[in-house]
Amino acid sequence: MEILGGPLFAVAGAGESHGPAITTIVFGCPPGLRLSREAVQRYLDRRRPGSSKHGTPRQEADKVLFLSGLYAEGETERLLAGPELHVHLEEQHFQTESYQEGFTTGEPIAALVLSASKRSRHYEQFAGPQGEVRPGHTDLVKFHKSQGFVDVRGGGRSSYRSTISDVIGGSIARLFLQDRFNTAFLSSIVQVGPLKASRSLAQHFQELFRHTQDVQVPAQELQAVEAQLEAAEIRSLDPDFAQEAAQLIKRTRIEGDSLGAMVEVVAVNVPALVGDPLYNSLKLRLMGALGGLHAAQSCEMGDGVQVVARRGSENNDPIRRSGYQSNRHGGLIGGITTGMPLVFRVGFKPTATIAKPQQSVRKNLEEIDFQLRKGRHDPCVGVRAGVTLESRMAIEVMNAVLMHQASRVDPRHFRIFGS
Repeated sequence: MEILGGPLFAVAGAGESHGPAITTIVFGCPPGLRLSREAVQRYLDRRRPGSSKHGTPRQEADKVLFLSGLYAEGETERLLAGPELHVHLEEQHFQTESYQEGFTTGEPIAALVLSASKRSRHYEQFAGPQGEVRPGHTDLVKFHKSQGFVDVRGGGRSSYRSTISDVIGGSIARLFLQDRFNTAFLSSIVQVGPLKASRSLAQHFQELFRHTQDVQVPAQELQAVEAQLEAAEIRSLDPDFAQEAAQLIKRTRIEGDSLGAMVEVVAVNVPALVGDPLYNSLKLRLMGALGGLHAAQSCEMGDGVQVVARRGSENNDPIRRSGYQSNRHGGLIGGITTGMPLVFRVGFKPTATIAKPQQSVRKNLEEIDFQLRKGRHDPCVGVRAGVTLESRMAIEVMNAVLMHQASRVDPRHFRIFGS
């Protein structure tokens, strides 16, 4: 069973790259959060194919429909103002409303995103026991794991399209955390191929904290950072790097090849003291959630591998009455948040599906010289990965916050009658 997060806040998804739709159920959102389609759609628009000229040429609208978990007493018209669903079945026509905006009820939230831009014929060369195997892709292992009953269209469930559920669930989590703690989740591409950015989010916020005793980042500063990220050629805090990396991606696509990337993901205004120390530590869960994303090959926290060459006297973060004076630890110590920004970097391999000739096999292990015939693919998967990393981080932080709250039982919250 595939569930992201949990046990208190969790996301379940279903649907393949070329199937009719991606279905998502979000469990455990507390009641009372004002939630709208527009708020979630904003994050889905960052993830969708066609959102970047440097990503896949596949075009999908990826409009979300909410089907459960919302209500707004006295605002029925607004609640039911979402897109209508129409179904034709056996010469009969059925239609119903979907939800536009309301308050979460605490019940599971169901969401649907239809798939419209599919070219399944592009994947015929991968079908059956004679199907060809793309080096670096899941074709071979999934064929044998499924005993041959595998959906080869677009990679099936292994497609990046399945991360629609991550983004829907993560959007709800981040909206709740923003409402309660002013928590914000950001990402910046810091490396593409051999090119490295000279500016990072971690450095930016560390410099900000040096000039104030308050580790809370104000909303106007977050808005300024977000505007800078969106204005870049690719989503990066370093505009010169973004411009150069975009040109490299363009040249690589023309050559029929692909590039790897490193993406930094940061959460600020994180509530302190959430997470557990060992088997359910937030570090373990974030490493798994972020490092387990499609095409991820590495995941590091805080200063990452740089700490290996240091001594303890160089690496320990000084502490004063006002708090931690630096953030080499990346916001987590012993799997528990310190209130400093959560800082992670995830390394993505070059996109496996490329046009260049390669040595490979058929699924029956007959050796071949592989040549891709057709397809639409990202030349650099890191370009669109940021919002999914943010979403996965939000889901795990949300679950940890609810777990922390569950350990603080107050009898006053368990009464119907009386004072």
